[in-house]
Amino acid sequence: MSEDDSPSMQGEESHPRLERMFSGCDEVVGAEHTISVLAGGPSHSGDDQLVAYIGLEPSGIAHLGWVILADTIRNMLNEGVNVIILLADWHAWVNDKFNRDMDKISLAGDYMTEVFRVLLDWPEEGEGPGQLRFLSASEVMDSGKYWERVLRCSKNMSLSRVRRTFSIMGRDENSSDHDLAAFYYPALQSADIFELGVDIAFGGMDQRKAHMFMREVADRNGWIKATCIHTPMLSGLRGSGGRMDSFDHKMSKSDPSNAILLHDDADSLRRKMKKAFLEVGNPASPVFEVAKHVVLPRTGEIRVNPKPEYGTPSKWDDLDSFVEAVSKGEVHPFDAKMAITDGLIEVLSPISDHFQSNSDLQSALAQITGSQ
Repeated sequence: MSEDDSPSMQGEESHPRLERMFSGCDEVVGAEHTISVLAGGPSHSGDDQLVAYIGLEPSGIAHLGWVILADTIRNMLNEGVNVIILLADWHAWVNDKFNRDMDKISLAGDYMTEVFRVLLDWPEEGEGPGQLRFLSASEVMDSGKYWERVLRCSKNMSLSRVRRTFSIMGRDENSSDHDLAAFYYPALQSADIFELGVDIAFGGMDQRKAHMFMREVADRNGWIKATCIHTPMLSGLRGSGGRMDSFDHKMSKSDPSNAILLHDDADSLRRKMKKAFLEVGNPASPVFEVAKHVVLPRTGEIRVNPKPEYGTPSKWDDLDSFVEAVSKGEVHPFDAKMAITDGLIEVLSPISDHFQSNSDLQSALAQITGSQ
């Protein structure tokens, strides 16, 4: 949580709840709106119900980053926030997913819905406090006001300003001069937030530019600015080799050998993690990122079980101490990797168990994505 948006600037009663809601986030922008609602002020919809939203393009097989998003959703549900997962089907179409085949995009949306239900242990769904909602962009766009909002979000925004947001689509700033629809993408994303009456917009750090665009639009039109929270981005298993601001280094399902997919079996996880970048004395490792953002939050500890001839078992509930132990040679890098792998196997077992018994969606998606 950034210093400027620290809830310590406001009434103390809101602090613990705010901290619990946004636990694990890399950044919070505009916390004052959420703090005001927690203190009894009106929410975006005019009542006292906080509404959070994340928009996700249905685009393929789930990777480990979805676990971080699910934990963020769980934190907010536990604090009585109504959370919307927007299945951004038309956004995926604009971004050329599945060659703009809406039937395939819809199938990917069904799969995404199923995965988040499992990750969140089948939460109560509805429009009330602590409930989850799944909406498609197609539904939201049917509103009579939606396209007016898109135009208002586009007005007085220069092409160069829009280009600076293209990383939210995984595109380079100079990649889309041939594609007018791409220039509407940030306006669509902003219109979603205003149309849904969102108090909290969240996503990975790669969505920050879209959220800043939205807040700029709100200032221009005198609209309520949603609090924006940004979750950590996991690096690919080979480590960060690209420009950090371009997110070239991030874990992506488009490079399966460099990513942990939620359907990876135990052997695949061990094989991938064995090859993951871990340099003794260097804390910047995707192995440690997975420990920090997935294994420790979900299991509470890292359990190291080396072969008897190479050491004794140990448990770690503090990442810094674990990293230091690896740096000092107290834990061998291979044993560290396998300890994190064992934690991953535990974390991902509910997904594995569910889709083994309910394989139709995964199999259908695998057919259209070419994955196994």
